[in-house]
Amino acid sequence: MNATGGTDARSGFGGLIDRFLAYIDVERGLAVSTVRAYESDLRRYAAWLTDHGRHGIAEVTRTDVEGFIASLDGESARSRARRLAAVHELHRFAVGEGRAAADVSESVKAPKSAHTLPDVLTIDEVSRLLDAAAMGGSRDPVVLRDKALLEFMYATGCRVSEAVGADLSDIDLDSHVARLTGKGSKQRLVPLGSYACTAMRGYLDGARTELMGRAKTKPEMRAIFLNKRGRRLSRQSVWEVVKAAGQRAGITRPLHPHTLRHSFATHLIQGGADVRTVQELLGHASVTTTQIYTHVSPQVLMETYLTSHPRAR
Repeated sequence: MNATGGTDARSGFGGLIDRFLAYIDVERGLAVSTVRAYESDLRRYAAWLTDHGRHGIAEVTRTDVEGFIASLDGESARSRARRLAAVHELHRFAVGEGRAAADVSESVKAPKSAHTLPDVLTIDEVSRLLDAAAMGGSRDPVVLRDKALLEFMYATGCRVSEAVGADLSDIDLDSHVARLTGKGSKQRLVPLGSYACTAMRGYLDGARTELMGRAKTKPEMRAIFLNKRGRRLSRQSVWEVVKAAGQRAGITRPLHPHTLRHSFATHLIQGGADVRTVQELLGHASVTTTQIYTHVSPQVLMETYLTSHPRAR
């Protein structure tokens, strides 16, 4: 039995999966979290195949792949699609390694999921959220950090992992630019607006140093955003900051850090930015992922209709 609790190590799939994971980790440079997700999905796939009498990748048929996906019926369409993507990658790798004559998974399609638009705040709601984070201009170091953090996230459209992973060497407030490290350790430069730079200076000029002084052990020297104990801020703490600011702002619907990223992209599109530019700013590998933000809100649709149609009024 392997570390994940599966049986693929003795089934004939374990060696192939191990080589595949090494390939995406070392040669393709995928993020650790992505490699772990692939491992979890593929160990489960191998265990299912073994339970159904398959002992090597060359024995697997298209029907087997379809059967595995069908066995995931209790999961969301998104989860099943992710697992199938891992299966596709493994079979392509097996063909390239000469372990299989053909990719039997190639024609198996992912289940369709309901089309849902991302949660997006209005510009007014974002302003209320950011104002609420400032707590009426409090000079408390945690409040200054929270204000700087949310301004930074909305200004850059960064992922929460990119915000907590940002170091002091990644920002240049004089040039109004930040360097973000995204999935697969890919880096990109994004602008920092004047509001974000002002909030960042307000935090870095004393407040961050005060948080460093609270560290019981060696303080964090590199990270921009620190917790109350002078260590690098965690992803969970960012969730709590966003939630608390949303409550103070009177925003009743659920909020999460990605809401700011969604709002950033949507507001840029609605302001006239082209999809390719937004793709680069978000760090999306494919423009298809970015195109979800090209939706038109009912309010904008109605305003355009009323101002454009000759017989609308």
